[in-house]
Amino acid sequence: MWYVYILTCNDEQTYVGCTDNLDGRLKRHQSGWVPATKNRLPIKLITYLVFTDKYKAYDFEKYLKSGSGRAFLKKRLI
Repeated sequence: MWYVYILTCNDEQTYVGCTDNLDGRLKRHQSGWVPATKNRLPIKLITYLVFTDKYKAYDFEKYLKSGSGRAFLKKRLI
């Protein structure tokens, strides 16, 4: 299984990521091992989506990081 996850950071910005081990990845975020979020701790998991196909997961992550994907997040999820 592949997971696309959405976090909020202490600076109220969102972070979108993709992994095949959600628990492990969240622990790395919370421990400060992920450069993109280490200076924005604490983080909070907002939601995650499960995919069976790795490429579909990465495509959806890429969409969420695009302009229209960010607009979708603001309007529908956050």
